[in-house]
Amino acid sequence: MTPAELSRTVLRSVRGAVEEQELSVAVPARIVVQPPPRPGCGDYASNVALQLAQQAGRPAHEVAEILRKRLSGSAGIARVEIAGPGFLNFTLGDGAQVALVREVLALGDGYGGGPAAGQSPVTTAPATGPATDQATGSATAPAAHTETDPATAPASNARAAVVAEALARIDAAAGLGGRRVADGQPVLAPAPYDLATLIARLGVDEARWVLLRPAAQDPVRVPERLVQRESNPRFRVQYAYARARALGRHARDLGFGSEPGDVGAPVRGQVADDGPSDGAGSAAQALKSFHTLLATYPSAVESAARLRAPDRVVRHLEATADAFFRWHDVYPPLPVGEQKPLAVHRARLALAEAGRTVLANGLRLLGISAPEHL
Repeated sequence: MTPAELSRTVLRSVRGAVEEQELSVAVPARIVVQPPPRPGCGDYASNVALQLAQQAGRPAHEVAEILRKRLSGSAGIARVEIAGPGFLNFTLGDGAQVALVREVLALGDGYGGGPAAGQSPVTTAPATGPATDQATGSATAPAAHTETDPATAPASNARAAVVAEALARIDAAAGLGGRRVADGQPVLAPAPYDLATLIARLGVDEARWVLLRPAAQDPVRVPERLVQRESNPRFRVQYAYARARALGRHARDLGFGSEPGDVGAPVRGQVADDGPSDGAGSAAQALKSFHTLLATYPSAVESAARLRAPDRVVRHLEATADAFFRWHDVYPPLPVGEQKPLAVHRARLALAEAGRTVLANGLRLLGISAPEHL
């Protein structure tokens, strides 16, 4: 079950409660579910009961209990718990992670957006404050490309042109159809150089990344030179994609392919529980984090379109790449030494391919290449 599916399930429970007069509220257009901020609070959380409580004229905890009863036993949901004054925490059922991998692989280029998301970028130069803790309860058709050629636009327009291109693809992927947001383009802090200068200095991919990564009002920070190592977030994302591609090639050389399933136990010496951890975290948490980022990619695209913020896609890709490497290190997809390929290797390879799909789709939305080799 993806966050979007869970959101629809919760929405149906609200609608059912209203139709059967358990609640007297206007059914919301959408319900937000998101990963909890820490382990041990389920897979996803929602504050929908708190949002409806005032309108219902009832304590949020009572509203949450009504929804909890309706949601308990729903397909794909193993457990629904109430935290704090009325937050709902959801634990998904067995098989949810395997079903997610199957869905990502089945949709392929369409995961997180439709075919329009595959448009190529206009630029064709050669490549060279505090949030509430929901889990614990503590306190439109695609937009038309700009007529300005980004490569020759002055510094004041170069960032706006690149952002407009990315938002055009993100809008298409988010399925906005003919519905354009009222405030179509964000107000951006200007770039210090024109795009042609940035491309000459950094190459196309890095230039676009530098312009798309900051939030709208944040300054554009231009590195002194192109750095092709893992300290560079753009390189790290592309390297994760290239590594996932390489895993598939090596697996074919070994005579096996991918098949979604149980990824098995982590390599010896790694912690395999959900307890508190530091550093890269426990193996189980590394696996869960990777799955969560794959599942929430469509939500990241939707929020980027709604908020006119392509940087949300950029940062989601960075988090996904980091999670891929943490998971890869403790659940190696390829056999080691004289070991024969097993079912767990096929399952891990399928998960790596799902990660590769998300990275490729996100890079495509940003107009940045997904290289086979680095």
